[in-house]
Amino acid sequence: MRQPRWVATISLLVAVVWLASEVSAQIPVVGGDKFQGLKWTFVRIKYGSYPGEGTGNGGNSQLAYWDDPWAIDAPAAEQNLSRRIKSVTAIEVGEPQVLNLEDEQLFQYPWLYIVEPSNLVLSEKEVTILREFLLRGGTLTMDDFHGPYEWDLTVRQLQRVFPDRQIVEIAPPHPIYTCFYRLEKYPQIPGLGSFLSGRTWEKGGFVARLRGILDDAGRPMVLINWNTDMGDGVEWSNAQEYPGYIKWTAQAYQMLINEVIYTLTH
Repeated sequence: MRQPRWVATISLLVAVVWLASEVSAQIPVVGGDKFQGLKWTFVRIKYGSYPGEGTGNGGNSQLAYWDDPWAIDAPAAEQNLSRRIKSVTAIEVGEPQVLNLEDEQLFQYPWLYIVEPSNLVLSEKEVTILREFLLRGGTLTMDDFHGPYEWDLTVRQLQRVFPDRQIVEIAPPHPIYTCFYRLEKYPQIPGLGSFLSGRTWEKGGFVARLRGILDDAGRPMVLINWNTDMGDGVEWSNAQEYPGYIKWTAQAYQMLINEVIYTLTH
C-alpha cells in the first residue's frame, strides 16, 4: 500500500516502546544465540518500470523517489525487519542498502528484495547479472503483488532470467517453515488498505502462495511471495493507530525471518 513516507517515519519515532512490548509478545525469541558468524543486509533493488509507473508528483524529486514502485514500504520495512532480526538472533545485521542490479557492490550481499515485481522491467544486461548472481548462490525475494494479471507480468521477467527452469510451489513441510519459527501454513498478510477494508486479499489474489525457482541442488534461488504483502506487515508494525494489525505483523515477521535464515543457511 502506498502511503506518505512521513507517516511511517513519525509512527516509527513515537511507537518504539509500544513495539517492544506488543510485537515482542506476539513474536517469541527462538534460540537468540543461534547463527553467530552469519551476516545479512536488507538490499532493496531499484529497478526500471513500465511507462507511467512512478507519478513524479509534479516535479518534486523527493516525493517521486518514494512514489516509484521499487521504493514501496521503504524505509520503514527494511529498518523494522533489520531491527527485529538483530534482536532475536546473533546474526550481524548491516545497514539497509538500495542498489540497482548493475551496482558493483551487488555481489557483496547474499539476499536481494524486490517489491511489487509486476512493475519490474529488466534490461538485457540486468537479466545476465541477475542470473549470474543467483547461480553463484545469491537469493532474490519478491513480495507484494497479487492476482493473475500481476503474476503473469512477474513471470514474464523471470522467464527471461531462467527460461529453462520451472517455478515450483514451496509449501509445508519444506524446512523454510521450521528453520526458526514454526509455521503451519504460508500466511496471507493483507496490505494495510485491505486490512482496513476488512479483507486479506486484493486484485483477485485470494490464496497466498510461496513459490520459487530452484538451482541444480534444489536450493530456492528465487522466493516469490504471491498474494501477500509482507512489506506492509513489517512497515506498519510500529503504527499504534492500527492495533488490530499486530496479528498480521507477527506473521509477516515470522515468515520473512524464516526466509532470510533459510537463505543464509542453505
